[in-house]
Amino acid sequence: MSTSTLTGPSAEVRPAGPSRGASRGPGGVLWLAWRQSRVAVRTMVIPALLAALVLIAMHALIQDRVETMRRIGCLETGVWDLTCQVQSGRIGMLSWMFMNIVQPAVTAVPVLLGMFLGGPLLAQEYESGTLRMVLAQSVAPHRWLAARLAVPGAVVLLLSAVLSALTTWVWRSDMVRGTWNFDPPFQGFTYPVLGTVPVAWALFGTALGVLVGQLVRRTVIAVLVSGAAVVLAHAVMLAVRPFFWPLVEEEQGYNNRLGGFAQPANAWLVEHGVVLADGTRLTNAECAISSEVCAAAPTSWGRYHPVSHFVPIQLVETVLLLVLTALVVTTVFRRLTRAGV
Repeated sequence: MSTSTLTGPSAEVRPAGPSRGASRGPGGVLWLAWRQSRVAVRTMVIPALLAALVLIAMHALIQDRVETMRRIGCLETGVWDLTCQVQSGRIGMLSWMFMNIVQPAVTAVPVLLGMFLGGPLLAQEYESGTLRMVLAQSVAPHRWLAARLAVPGAVVLLLSAVLSALTTWVWRSDMVRGTWNFDPPFQGFTYPVLGTVPVAWALFGTALGVLVGQLVRRTVIAVLVSGAAVVLAHAVMLAVRPFFWPLVEEEQGYNNRLGGFAQPANAWLVEHGVVLADGTRLTNAECAISSEVCAAAPTSWGRYHPVSHFVPIQLVETVLLLVLTALVVTTVFRRLTRAGV
């Protein structure tokens, strides 16, 4: 008997459809993206929670020691004994840890995100062939990519914002206002961990890693190249950062004790030199060659950013990084949809 005459539910033939969650609306694509991002999300969340606990504990310990010193009279003029010295030493140790361990670690977060999140995100999809399999399930490329980027991107945004807020909180409450610390906002590892800049850098580092992974399509190479690309971007940004806001230029009498120009407290001295008696200006680099001539100069000059420029410079850099992030993500989308894979 021909099987074509069989009837009933068991004989109904249905066309092959997409796999679970592959093309059942935005929810299905997001579910698939979450499944693909679970390991990366967990890898980000655990260190972020530990860092948050460290920052909160550091603030609590510093405040406890400050309160102890206040209670026993160490903050009063002329009162200083061994107990005060011990408490001050503990505060100094915690401050040293914040400036020399926490700040460099937070500064490195965008590099690590570019290497271990952004770089492999698409590179491993290309390398393993998963991308072709997913897109063969009637999933529009731009819809899959949007979901694939949205899940880790949202986690990066949230965690970087929390980490930046805690770091800024500890810096403002314990470093700036403390009697024992000197941590100007513009110096090396301080500026990149404060305000809105860490969040923008985290998003940009991740996006740049995604683009690198899409270009090289090899996971290990993408990891290495992404790290180098984010480091290079940091170097370029450091070089152009002084020009994000107009510099203040000032002349003053030559100060032998401070090397010529005495910059305001917490300012960022970008360039300085001397003005000779005939009005000739020499930079500090030129003074290294003609040290005797510069030492006899009556006037010094300097170009700097006062501490009031900190917020405007941060906002300019944040906007610039967000624009670059949008351009990078747009490039990733256009490359995927044009190639179809």
